[in-house]
Amino acid sequence: MKITFAGSPKYAAIVLEEILNEKIPVKWVVTNEDKPEGRGQKIKPTPVKKLARKRGLEVCHRLEAVIKKTDLVLVAAYGRIFSEDILEMPKYGFLNLHPSLLPKYRGPTPIQAAILNNDKSTGVTVIRMNSEIDSGPIISQKKINLSGNEYYPDLEKKLAREGGRLLADTTKKWSADQIEAEPQNDSEATYTRLLKKEDGRIDWSNPAEKIEREVRAYYPWPGCYTELDDKILKIHKASVQKQTEAGPFGVPGKTYLGTNEKIAVQTGKDFLLIEELQFEGGKKISSASFLQGNTDLIGEILN
Repeated sequence: MKITFAGSPKYAAIVLEEILNEKIPVKWVVTNEDKPEGRGQKIKPTPVKKLARKRGLEVCHRLEAVIKKTDLVLVAAYGRIFSEDILEMPKYGFLNLHPSLLPKYRGPTPIQAAILNNDKSTGVTVIRMNSEIDSGPIISQKKINLSGNEYYPDLEKKLAREGGRLLADTTKKWSADQIEAEPQNDSEATYTRLLKKEDGRIDWSNPAEKIEREVRAYYPWPGCYTELDDKILKIHKASVQKQTEAGPFGVPGKTYLGTNEKIAVQTGKDFLLIEELQFEGGKKISSASFLQGNTDLIGEILN
């Protein structure tokens, strides 16, 4: 069987690595074109392209170049909707891996949504792709329990590895006609949206628990940030410090000296204990280390 894999970012590269390790015979890899990245704007290939070349796979940037020769297309984070005539061309269709328990969290940011909503579990789903976003019939799913402490990069990696193994197993059964697809219940569908830079701005009137989830979900992009004296302060790691009945009861955004010599910020409920931060133009540093030479930050109000 001739299989094509389509995907581009790091998540997709991990999925590809897993299905190759499971001996899925991928012949072609379709990924986005090289683009400039970083401060130097150097032209770089996608993570999927890097891995494909390392594993000796043929790479192209247009699915149309190989679709007529393909029996099955496996998709992970490719970011493109295909027309029905394209979807029907391969003998076994298109299988898409999505990092949520569909129909929950259709769309581009399901991993962040699971963290933001403090879900107790999430998972991965393989669907037969159709021309609508993440709405194709479900072929297989795997549930994954959450601890409530996950940061986005770690959860993304875990879901990619579990998803890659699930996609490999599903591919074997699907091509052998040992598994069937079941329609999604559209009435239970929920949707996610693309994130914007402004999503990372902290509203200190929110409870500390909500802000802490945002810190974990939005790391590393768009990142959670606030302002002090017109300078951006990024918060990379944080936890919640419960407020006692004795206070202090300051305005949201006011800084105090918290436990373990860390910066504690008053929120709408409880304190956000900053563990790792970065001022604009500076380096990432622990809260305790920063305070050793910057105790004047205590008592300031962050905006």
